[in-house]
Amino acid sequence: MPAFKAHFLAAVLAGFAADAAAAPAAPQFAPNPAVGWIALGTEFTVPASGVGPVQQDPKFPRITNEDFRRTGQQPTLPMADLASPILQPWTKEELRKHNLLIQSGRGGLSRQASCWSTGVPGFDLYVIHPIFFVQGEKEVLMVWQGDHQVRHVYLNQPHSPHPKPSWFGESVGHYEGDTLVVDTIGLNTNTYVDNFYTPHSDKLHVTERYRMLNGGKNLEARIHVEDPGAFTMPWDAMQRYRRVEPGVAENDIPVTELSSSAVAGPILEMSCAENPGAYFGNESIAIPQAARADF
Repeated sequence: MPAFKAHFLAAVLAGFAADAAAAPAAPQFAPNPAVGWIALGTEFTVPASGVGPVQQDPKFPRITNEDFRRTGQQPTLPMADLASPILQPWTKEELRKHNLLIQSGRGGLSRQASCWSTGVPGFDLYVIHPIFFVQGEKEVLMVWQGDHQVRHVYLNQPHSPHPKPSWFGESVGHYEGDTLVVDTIGLNTNTYVDNFYTPHSDKLHVTERYRMLNGGKNLEARIHVEDPGAFTMPWDAMQRYRRVEPGVAENDIPVTELSSSAVAGPILEMSCAENPGAYFGNESIAIPQAARADF
């Protein structure tokens, strides 16, 4: 090989090596298969500024099961604040009906309690059991242990022109430094955006930004929601998770009559519908059943 060609090739390879070294490594949400993340709350946190999600009606203070374990106070159910400025008239009416159902004592538990998928961004409100990340070159899987709800995030590709509506929609993603950015469309209207039963339309568009905090001890999801069919304006929310890992960060939520907690990991095999329970008798949400296989 002529000397000038050899020098040219060496320079090109050196340039590629320098670019690779300069490119930030993707964050490792699962540095080993036993690492999981447990959400810190069943409601979204409001952003530091700007428009936030629906919150608890201040006339009916929320006492969660976690509050019960700490204080012994009687748990209460989510009751939406109908004064939220993001609600279109029809979404406000649906929430008003649901609030009345709770006040009647005939319902109010999340659809998750009856084994239904929660969709997006409701997936970020799963608690008690951890979510696990499986990060591949072309795809990221997000798995909630409690009922093996699985989201597929396809990396570095555009959305389909006309995605078929589904429970978790079509999610595409990419890394921006230490952050996994997930963009989701194509969600069916069988889900709710939160545990207040806030409905949405088929125009729902959700962007989530996941990154680790505190040296990998916590995970943060910043969520942006747009849906001109259900909301008067876009809004933002946040969820945080704590890391669980056997021998490093154990799950300290005890197993009680108000929880179905489990050890820190690795992921356990669990099936919600194996233990059906009618919390409100005939008023309970029926557990989903498949009339035929979907494969």
